[in-house]
Amino acid sequence: MILPPATLGMLGGGQLGRFFVSAAHEMGYRVWVLDPDSHSPAGLIADRHLVAAYDDYAALDELAGACAGVTTEFENVPAATLDYLAKFLSVHPSASAVAVCQNRIAEKTFLADNGLPHGPFAVVRSEAEVRNAAPELFPAVLKVARFGYDGKGQARVANPDEALHAFHQFGGEACMLEKMLSLDCELSVVLARDEAGNVSCFDPSENRHRHGILDITIAPAGVASALIARAREVAGQIAEKLDYVGTLGVEFFVCGGALYVNEMAPRPHNSGHHTIDACVTSQYEQQVRALCGLPLGEPRAHSAAVMVNLLGELWYDGAHMGGTYREPDWSVLHAVPNLRLHLYAKHHARAGRKMGHFTVIGGDAEKTLAAALHGRAVIGIRDDER
Repeated sequence: MILPPATLGMLGGGQLGRFFVSAAHEMGYRVWVLDPDSHSPAGLIADRHLVAAYDDYAALDELAGACAGVTTEFENVPAATLDYLAKFLSVHPSASAVAVCQNRIAEKTFLADNGLPHGPFAVVRSEAEVRNAAPELFPAVLKVARFGYDGKGQARVANPDEALHAFHQFGGEACMLEKMLSLDCELSVVLARDEAGNVSCFDPSENRHRHGILDITIAPAGVASALIARAREVAGQIAEKLDYVGTLGVEFFVCGGALYVNEMAPRPHNSGHHTIDACVTSQYEQQVRALCGLPLGEPRAHSAAVMVNLLGELWYDGAHMGGTYREPDWSVLHAVPNLRLHLYAKHHARAGRKMGHFTVIGGDAEKTLAAALHGRAVIGIRDDER
């Protein structure tokens, strides 16, 4: 068990890392952050920020010498880095678990091998494999196996010719070709699992996307109780089969009343931001607890919640980032009752970049959603194509 005032290490300096640092500080820990960006949001509030690459072994040695345990806030930290650090101190989640989640081919193969629900897919590493893809896979989505997120590295394709064109645009990188499913809705489950195998699961939430990026999360999700139970069950099975320790996000597609795993995130998840304001224990405190060997906290929600992402476009007058850069008028959000605004201190706004979010909490789910949609409208988020 790692107890305060021990020092914890965080690989990655984004907003998820920033919330981890904040939660750890409140619990009495010190935190070092390793991130190559000198302006990283987590680095700005860390006790020390090592500005270095994730494969800088001198920096990793320094981190290992100062910290009692290390975790990560994004899945693209090299697995070799986690393996190296694990020689010296506690590292959660493990390199093996992260390696599955950071590669779409490994991820889908893991689901298939373990009998977990997933949509039809094909691995494509060559032009021939694109051309020979089963006709019933189309229309489909072609996704690069590594480093794609928030709609990046993805293309909708109606037929093999379009898939081949997209494959070339992706530089011939290994890809997943996934059948495009007809969605009822999208759900996510965020859970924490400790070294003893105990699982603490937050209520599943419903996610709505805009331009391939999460727009709104509604918690709890307004779907059938059987579907909620099944989502919890599958997420728990994933964590168990990965021997996962830490906070894990699992995204699901709901299609014709059936549940399919879309992807896993070996870290806290954007759709779990609301747990900061609406739950007894946040997903970030759970991450601290799992890393440090503390008993997991109570995940119970004390309020209904709706989270809305704030993207870089809001910092510009005019459409498509073509106007003058200015700070949004936050007063209109602060005027909304029970709204909590969280800004990430990122040094530059750009299209699609997550700059902050707000969460509205309340006792009535419908009124909470209405208030969040009002806040979304008054700050200037348009209801164009999702």
